[in-house]
Amino acid sequence: MATSKDEAKKKPSWRRFRDGDYEWDSLTEKIFVQDTSHKCPTYVHKTPPCQGSCPSGEDIRGWLAIVRQQEKPPAGVDWREYAFQRSTDANPFPAMMGRVCPAPCQDGCNRNELEDYVGINAVEQFIGDTAIENGYGFQAGADTGHRVAIIGGGPAGLAAAYQLRRRGHACTIFEANDALGGMFRFGIPGYRVPRDKLDAEIQRILDMGQVECRFNTRVGVDISIAELEAQFGAILWAIGCQTGRGLPVPGWEGTPNCVSGVAFLKAFNEGRMKITAEKVVCVGGGDTSIDVVSVARRLGHIGQAGKSDLPETVIHDGYVAHDAVMTAAAEGAQVTLTSLFTRDKMTAAEHEVHDALHEGVTILDGVMPVALIKDQAGRATGLKIADCEMIDGRPTPIEGTERVLDADLVVAAIGQGGDLRGLEELDSGRGLIAADKFFQVPDRPGHFVAGDIIRPHLLTTAIGQASIAVESIDLYLKQAEYRRRPKVDVHHFDLLKKLAEADLAPDAFRLDAAGDLRGTSAGDWAVHNFEDRGAAEVIPQDELFLGHFGYHARNLRKEEVPSAEEVLGHFKERVIGLTEAEAIDEAKRCMSCGMCFECDNCVIFCPQTAVFRVAKDRRTTGRYVDTDYAKCIGCHICADVCPTGYIKMGLGE
Repeated sequence: MATSKDEAKKKPSWRRFRDGDYEWDSLTEKIFVQDTSHKCPTYVHKTPPCQGSCPSGEDIRGWLAIVRQQEKPPAGVDWREYAFQRSTDANPFPAMMGRVCPAPCQDGCNRNELEDYVGINAVEQFIGDTAIENGYGFQAGADTGHRVAIIGGGPAGLAAAYQLRRRGHACTIFEANDALGGMFRFGIPGYRVPRDKLDAEIQRILDMGQVECRFNTRVGVDISIAELEAQFGAILWAIGCQTGRGLPVPGWEGTPNCVSGVAFLKAFNEGRMKITAEKVVCVGGGDTSIDVVSVARRLGHIGQAGKSDLPETVIHDGYVAHDAVMTAAAEGAQVTLTSLFTRDKMTAAEHEVHDALHEGVTILDGVMPVALIKDQAGRATGLKIADCEMIDGRPTPIEGTERVLDADLVVAAIGQGGDLRGLEELDSGRGLIAADKFFQVPDRPGHFVAGDIIRPHLLTTAIGQASIAVESIDLYLKQAEYRRRPKVDVHHFDLLKKLAEADLAPDAFRLDAAGDLRGTSAGDWAVHNFEDRGAAEVIPQDELFLGHFGYHARNLRKEEVPSAEEVLGHFKERVIGLTEAEAIDEAKRCMSCGMCFECDNCVIFCPQTAVFRVAKDRRTTGRYVDTDYAKCIGCHICADVCPTGYIKMGLGE
């Protein structure tokens, strides 16, 4: 039955034709002479924009296809474990990243052209949590005898350890702190990254074996670079950026109650800071600043605080800690976040900003700090701000808009920097470590680098860089030539690998038995009419037949966000994951851009019955339909009705 006009208005979807353009011209003549074009369908794999937008390069379309039950796992493997295996090919932290990644993949999702993006993060969290519940693990590769030093046990270092072990290389992680996790553990609060889930995902890597950890060890102080070079076949620098930038206002340095967001969150996440100040002002606008103000609202303050109880004392001194008893007397804190940019241009995730407002944080956007107000003792008592405008890309205060925000603690969350004390020889001149396209340190053979120490960015970026760096390390250890990196540098779907997994791999090619090589449609030693452009092209929405897809509302994760009255002492996890049924339904919203998802449109609409389903015992993902070129007349209807853009007219003479 056709959809009524009223129903169509209630649930709008993409329309193939502009208003008034709804009649076909006569195609009869074109169809029956089209065979002179010599063009018939070929099956072209391209990278979907979600994957192209993912700095980790995850095969998102692939594991969504598994969750939706469309791509079948190998015999004896549960689909939940198979989805986990596909997801973690690029990223070993699905439970963590499903919670905290700002999801550039969702911004790139072609489903945004319809009603809303696919909830990729939500499905990834489901995969990760299910894997922990079921005890899924990783498999190490055959031992190569090589050992690699990894400097830093954060997301980049741990991801590198995982990828190295998959290739059979042993590794030793040198960690300056007393626990692994880096920014996962010390930079993000536990109500966003549950520590039991984090510990489980880290332990899974350690359980691969031959991952040695040396804690409280600072390279350049406790052990020299020369000693590492003598003991290890290669070195990966993944030390992150542990220092925060101060505000560019006179008097910031040396003012005791002016601290960085990184230091503030580390003191909290280590369990040392249990209360904060009465009036907290944080300057930022990114995710770190949201974490700072949300934590400050949860901690509150106490009325009569001695010098040792002041939050900055704990933040500056890594050995001082608040007494847990103090939390019983905590009262709510007045917390203000200021941002150079307006709300719509803040880099923090939109829902995180919304949650902070709900929790009682005051957000002042489009303003900049211009001065610190201090008392006679040299402590900050306020921050002078002004409305600002961007002139030649620089924020400029608007005269006459200055005002003072009272503050007992001022936090700068405007960026991070590296700490290269003892490692000055690696300094690129900007307090960071330089990297080439293979993530080698230039002019230092055997030294590689990944993560924020190259340039502070997202956790998923650090994980993706670690994967590429490990590929380079593997080639270096084998003394093999470096291969040119692909234009679309992600973990691609591999049809040959999929065919082998399904016991459908092409036969070995023998020239003496092949005979006449003109035409390959009957040759079992070739993959017929398939072209892989995934490493070169991302498929845009205008190559899809969006008219195929109906309205399908996104399955939203539930959140337990405390109100301003409830936030004090509220440290329960906010995000409640999808149920299995919800995760499957959400995965079904994926449009499988650039890969067949077995809708049968081409088979149904082919007027010559030239397009046909591959026999069930020969069928797998990417090999669902085939074409009989003796029947095909080149009418291009199959390409027109292909929802995913997988069918292109090609092959020529």
